[in-house]
Amino acid sequence: MPAPKHTIEEIQAAIAEEGSKAGAARKLGLDLRSMFRRLNRAESREGYTAHGYSTLRKFTDDEGEVILEWEKTSKDKQQQAEAFDEYAKGLMSKIKPSKPIKAPKVQNTDLINLFVISDYHLGMMAWHGDNTDAGDWDMKIAEDLLFRWFQTAIVQAPDADTAILCELGDFLHWDGMDAVTPSHGNILDADTRWGKLTRVAAKLKRRIIGLLLEKYSQVHVKLVSGNHDPASSGLYRVMMDEIYINEPRVTVDMSSDLYHVFEFGNTSLFFHHGHKRSPKNVAEVFIAKFREIYGRTEFSYAHLGHRHSTQVAEGNLMIVEQHSTLAAPDAYAAHGGWVSKRNAKVSTYHKKYGKVGELVISPDMVWGAK
Repeated sequence: MPAPKHTIEEIQAAIAEEGSKAGAARKLGLDLRSMFRRLNRAESREGYTAHGYSTLRKFTDDEGEVILEWEKTSKDKQQQAEAFDEYAKGLMSKIKPSKPIKAPKVQNTDLINLFVISDYHLGMMAWHGDNTDAGDWDMKIAEDLLFRWFQTAIVQAPDADTAILCELGDFLHWDGMDAVTPSHGNILDADTRWGKLTRVAAKLKRRIIGLLLEKYSQVHVKLVSGNHDPASSGLYRVMMDEIYINEPRVTVDMSSDLYHVFEFGNTSLFFHHGHKRSPKNVAEVFIAKFREIYGRTEFSYAHLGHRHSTQVAEGNLMIVEQHSTLAAPDAYAAHGGWVSKRNAKVSTYHKKYGKVGELVISPDMVWGAK
């Protein structure tokens, strides 16, 4: 049966009504990619075409206050970038910095605990019927699990004076109004709308940083960009930096590079999502970018995500670890046969001796054995 035909005007009206292209495609019974192509062809002939309005809301518990509106368009990437800049400005204008809280008693200054969350895919929808026994995944499950995971991990981790919170990319399942992959426009299984997703993400980050501040004298935050959230990861770096601008015990790595580093005494820690370089060839990039730090440290460790499974490789230059995820696989991963053990880790490093401990915590350990 041939797909229903709709005019460009009807498609644009549906987008304005539904609030997203994905929603319009579902309403009209159109293939999203085909609809994108039709819109792009029309815009190339007609020039800049408005697609409706998107209302942005502040990231607090009080929902509904309009802070900014702009005309939603899709002329080109430059136009999208300008709109995103306005989005960020609107958010920043409403952020109230957190007040400093009393620091805990100084603990072991020779140790640092690294909390790594990789490929969390907040906002994804997964159903056990598609994923056999891998479990369900939605916003409520994801929010509850992550907060309780940190409660568990902080208690079980060894005493240390400093913590690193590292989101190793793809913390959000998608990166804009439409639940599609940023690069290729593939439709994703989504549980919620962009507005709710961003509010929950902001609240989670603040609650987690708050937990860490109760235990550690210093908290370093690294929000690494992934292939699912290249824009929003940058937005949250700015947001967290503004929120904790008056808290001297929190530092936020503001680098927009895809490769990050942290130096702790005789130990160097490197971070990359893993979508541009694999465990086999990432070491040379880290060394080239951070030559001085690598040269003055004896123990070097790289942390990657992206593939949702654990892999550790010890080479001549550094130990490279690919991290698993706490998230359940969606239908795409399950049907493709990509199976992994769900967990996240706390790694402990000594200022003189490198890595001295590791804590692996699975969802079952948080929720209790089934």
